[in-house]
Amino acid sequence: MVKKLIAVGLATLLFIFLEMGIGAIAPLAVMAESSLPQAELSAELTQFLTSLPGDYYTIGNTAALKNIIKSDRARLIDVRTPAEYAAGHIPNAINIPLPNLTKNLDKIPSDRPVILYCTTGYRTAMGVMSLQMLGYSNVRGFPPSFQGWKLAGEPLEK
Repeated sequence: MVKKLIAVGLATLLFIFLEMGIGAIAPLAVMAESSLPQAELSAELTQFLTSLPGDYYTIGNTAALKNIIKSDRARLIDVRTPAEYAAGHIPNAINIPLPNLTKNLDKIPSDRPVILYCTTGYRTAMGVMSLQMLGYSNVRGFPPSFQGWKLAGEPLEK
């Protein structure tokens, strides 16, 4: 139950941040809507954070990304804005902007790898954790993101 409360709390914070706009994120004073003792909540949060895999659900370089896309039929999702996507994106990626991710779950397969990326990794991390909380254990991020792909001299689509 505590894990569900933590997940709901994190998802609520994510929703608040997204509604405010990515650029408007600032520390907020948030009161827990739970009667759980602070120590128990902290212990559960610590357990959740320490259970994250060492790679934090990531793919670390362009060669590994290309291999996963080719061998595992991975779905590549660009979580940037439509304007950013239109200016150039990794080949074969679909565009689902981060604020619209949960409205497009029908486009996110659960039976094969899903890789998210953005410009620098910030939105990717929020998207990966959001989908993980929704039960998508097949979702990973590409932290080199669009900038890393471009700097590696890889092709782009428009």
